[in-house]
Amino acid sequence: MTLGPQRFFLHLSYSGKNYKGWQYQKNGNSVQSELNHALSILLKESINIVGCGRTDSGVHAENFYAHFDSANESLLSHRIEFVRRINNFLPSDISILRLLPVTADANARFSAISRTYEYRISRYKNPFLEDFSFYMKDDLDIEMMNEGAQLLMNNNDFTSFSKLHTQVATNNCKIYHAKWEEKDHLLIFNITADRFLRNMVRAIVGTLLELGRNKIGLSDLQTIIESKNRSKAGMSMPAKGLFLVNIEYPDPIFI
Repeated sequence: MTLGPQRFFLHLSYSGKNYKGWQYQKNGNSVQSELNHALSILLKESINIVGCGRTDSGVHAENFYAHFDSANESLLSHRIEFVRRINNFLPSDISILRLLPVTADANARFSAISRTYEYRISRYKNPFLEDFSFYMKDDLDIEMMNEGAQLLMNNNDFTSFSKLHTQVATNNCKIYHAKWEEKDHLLIFNITADRFLRNMVRAIVGTLLELGRNKIGLSDLQTIIESKNRSKAGMSMPAKGLFLVNIEYPDPIFI
């Protein structure tokens, strides 16, 4: 009896430095393209993998999930060996961590309960962090920035922090956690929400830094949010400091 295709999640990480983001691009290399190519060769069938989100050009992912369907049971049933072999087909800046069988209706994007991003700022000039953080030596009021982060959690519409002309039904998001923390020589902004808009985290960080430099106050931040006007918010921070660090899924989707 021939079995039909089974759905799998790939758990992976990647450096976004050399890619035009996750999504396939006609004018540049993408993480999705690299995975489609490697999977199609290894599984000997055409694979079109679907990611949990669309990270922008230069954004990194410590934990990323994507799903694909395949009927190649002989190879995919040996999950550890499959991970070893697929990694041999991929460039060094993409690493497959696990292969996970899931239910047929599981979707890497739409089944996610929450996503967590970090934005990392280096507080001293470090050549080894150049590609993975934003160097900033300004004096910052971190306590005020955290008050601003808490204020975000009292709002739902984040149009002011969204890239313009995106094709989404709503700009409403539920932020569960938002906080700045200092770790060694890094200042890290950690934010968890049910969903994120294009460019949202980088725009939020740029605006909270304005707060930390005392260029705006908390009432100004609330006014920016309520304006639903991207031009009122702060600059979009460089992509190299942004990491997707966690995605939560409901347990029942995993087999």
